[in-house]
Amino acid sequence: MPYEFLLTDINQNLTEKAIGTDKGLAKIGDSIVNLTYSVAKSIYLTKNSTSNKIVRTGMKVSKKILAEALKDANMKKFAKSRADAHDLADTVESLIAYVWLSEKMSTKEIIEFLSDNFSGDINDRIQEVNSARLAFTKLLNLIKKFLIVI
Repeated sequence: MPYEFLLTDINQNLTEKAIGTDKGLAKIGDSIVNLTYSVAKSIYLTKNSTSNKIVRTGMKVSKKILAEALKDANMKKFAKSRADAHDLADTVESLIAYVWLSEKMSTKEIIEFLSDNFSGDINDRIQEVNSARLAFTKLLNLIKKFLIVI
């Protein structure tokens, strides 16, 4: 893979905290999370549209959704101590970037997983927040197996 060098340092010093607190991974993960969320939401809204219209949306995932998903998935051990919501969201983004860079999950797989795990009327902001939180919690639970540090 042409970007293997990005993981070399982390893999040499592989710890849960090293993966979850890497600022570079968080920056890469921010883009991956927002891209996959936007496409997954577009797919879900299109499938559930009563007007049979194609829906395209470009949405960012709030730090609150990601932070709560990390807590719900019992994965705070990957975050730094005394982490606030922003730090916890960065941890989620780091973990997703690591899994993607390690080629354990593709963006297509993440998109499909999220869109398959949305529920309710996500045009309603409260339902969207709850649905996204649950979908990201399930995604984090799925990727745990790729993050086991021996």
